[in-house]
Amino acid sequence: MDIDELLKYAAKYGASDLHITSGNPPIIRVNGRLKRIPGPALTQEEVRTLIFSILTEEQRSKLEQKRELDLSYAWGKVAPYIKLDYQSADRVRARVNVFQEINGIGAAFRIIPARIRTLDELPAPESVKELARKRKGLVLVTGPTGCGKSTTLASMIDFIDHERTERIITIEDPIEYIFQGKNCLISQREIGIHSISFANALRACLREDPDVILVGEMRDLETISLALTAAETGHLVLSTLHTNNVAETVDRVVDVFPSDQHNYVRQIFANVIMGIISQILVPRKDGRGRVAAMEILIATPAIRNLIREAKSYQIPSLVQTGLQYGMQTLDQSLTNLLRKGLISLQVAQEYAVDKKLFKREESPEPIA
Repeated sequence: MDIDELLKYAAKYGASDLHITSGNPPIIRVNGRLKRIPGPALTQEEVRTLIFSILTEEQRSKLEQKRELDLSYAWGKVAPYIKLDYQSADRVRARVNVFQEINGIGAAFRIIPARIRTLDELPAPESVKELARKRKGLVLVTGPTGCGKSTTLASMIDFIDHERTERIITIEDPIEYIFQGKNCLISQREIGIHSISFANALRACLREDPDVILVGEMRDLETISLALTAAETGHLVLSTLHTNNVAETVDRVVDVFPSDQHNYVRQIFANVIMGIISQILVPRKDGRGRVAAMEILIATPAIRNLIREAKSYQIPSLVQTGLQYGMQTLDQSLTNLLRKGLISLQVAQEYAVDKKLFKREESPEPIA
């Protein structure tokens, strides 16, 4: 099989990832579990040939220099797509990381569905739609690698595109979902191709009349600082962080800055934050993939005061009692998914923060 055939095989079986390494047959991840594609183990030369078949000369040179490479790859009616056609949203795409390891070169492909799912299809609570309706401020989607952050952000951008007529700029590394721009004017930029860094791209796009800015990841102090500035100056900024819950997210943003700036940053962050969605993916009861369980913080006056006063440890209790504002804990989200028949009791118990909650014979009523 070539890369296109392997990716089509992965997509056919609903895989989220494809792994290619020497000494193993190609491996796919389905519903969170690794499965080997039938066939012999690949040699170093076979792996190298497969991976280099999708790289440009420039990408091969960059790989030799840096020993790793991030890129997008698309395939469809004609293969292989050496040069990406970013306008071809009907072609299935993958986010690719090429790396060096003890057995030689390897690659991990994250499958990106051609169609962007709606917020209802995720399914996301109504409060996520309300966050997408904000005209300014900062909205963060957080969670571990592979938890669906990009999918949630893409659904929010698609929701905005259906509801408003605005200028949207996305800054990604690499570009994942392709937006068609039904009502909005959407520009997508890839780090390494259209700009040299998130910070540079963000600084430039502030001069290009944006209404909404999607920053694929807030990786460093400069990018976070610019994102806060963009949110403070009247733009809606959507971005991600690798944090495990909403309270940890608040601390992470502040702690990136030098300690003598913490009080100032808390004031700014408290003013601009609109909401934080911290999510994980859990197996569906019907075996058809995974579904997002979301902890959601909405920036009420009480939440903003806790941020200003460096009392993030009190945030979970406000989230737990903040149903009327659209907030929910992870356990409340799991309870909803369980009541709707989307996940099993065993899955709810496995991923719950409070395991005792799901050992009761009767679970709480679902959150609206």
